[in-house]
Amino acid sequence: MDLPVWQALQEDLAEEAFTVIAVSFDTRAPDQSRPWIEAAKPTYPSLLDPEHHVADLYNMVNVPNAVWIDEDGRIVRPAETAGTGDEFRTMLTGIAPEDLERMRDRRNAYVQAIKDWVRGERDVTVTDTTRAAHSPEDAQAFAHFRFGTWLWHQGRAEEAQAQLAEAKRLKPDSWAFKRQSWELEEIGKAGSPAFWSAVEALGDAAYYPEAQV
Repeated sequence: MDLPVWQALQEDLAEEAFTVIAVSFDTRAPDQSRPWIEAAKPTYPSLLDPEHHVADLYNMVNVPNAVWIDEDGRIVRPAETAGTGDEFRTMLTGIAPEDLERMRDRRNAYVQAIKDWVRGERDVTVTDTTRAAHSPEDAQAFAHFRFGTWLWHQGRAEEAQAQLAEAKRLKPDSWAFKRQSWELEEIGKAGSPAFWSAVEALGDAAYYPEAQV
């Protein structure tokens, strides 16, 4: 769903020193992302990252997430929701037209903000590091996640789930950890009632933090 948005952005900024890089975090079978990527016919790089090395590097906790990086390799804006909001939470009963319009407006505003930045029409504060801020618990969580996925691919499912559970305990805000762990338990579980129950349990808390535009 998002790939055509980024392709249009790439084409619109074709004359600028700008490149979109898309990353798939599918852990169980990363090649399952390939047909969707190929169908979108992107002219920008699309990476398969089943062990979440990119997520670790930029502290990404969900999809979609985006990071702005300047030509010197510095993070301009750290991982954020890329203009996505919580309207999807009514998907099972039907997203209201006004919510769909709000989703489109937010995404359009986010894409426009990228264009303004690339064209020098938006002031931004550049961080002084190439790596997003991590706590010691974050670093441990990503290590447990990678070890868990390695164990799963070795056929050691029980040991894998123990490592994945520790990753989720250390970084409870990572929906990427939750969804990929569910998918390793059972194909399709990442979008099953287990996911929707976890979203519902948030109550009034946001699934996606409010997007900056």
